[in-house]
Amino acid sequence: MSRTKRITLGLSATALAVGAGLGIAGMASATTTPTPTPSASANSTAPADGHGMHGGHGRGGDMMGAKAKELAAKLGVDEAKVADALKAFRDANKPSTPPAEGKKPDRAAMDAALAKSLASSLGIDESKVSTALEELRTQARTDRAAALKTRLDKAVTDKTLTQAEADAVTKAVEKGVIGGGRR
Repeated sequence: MSRTKRITLGLSATALAVGAGLGIAGMASATTTPTPTPSASANSTAPADGHGMHGGHGRGGDMMGAKAKELAAKLGVDEAKVADALKAFRDANKPSTPPAEGKKPDRAAMDAALAKSLASSLGIDESKVSTALEELRTQARTDRAAALKTRLDKAVTDKTLTQAEADAVTKAVEKGVIGGGRR
């Protein structure tokens, strides 16, 4: 197998692994998932208010609860109120059908609708909500980039990737070719 083919296969496999590892963060925040209904077999460690339910986004973390907590802190509002407002927005804007293949929802329109809805629900100026949401998105992108850099640096150190391959993956992420990059 030629060196070029090995590098191409290695980059492709790395891109797939990075994309899977990062999850599709932008899509997770742009799509909705139904909130599970508690049942007799539900995890007994979940909070009774339902805000601790897993949102099904990314690495199995409580994304809705984490987002509500961070947003509440930025806005100086009660976390439960923010969680309720986020849930109400997601319920009201749940798509009836999945998007057509190759079609993405209009991110700017969704962001504007979310900011408007939260501002109305929380009694806060819409520009303050928009600013807080953008700050949280920027921080999330920064955190994902740092985590990716750490993983790629380790792969280079472990000789799983060359520095050139790691740089290529970083560039692909930054350009939005694979998950976790700019949106």
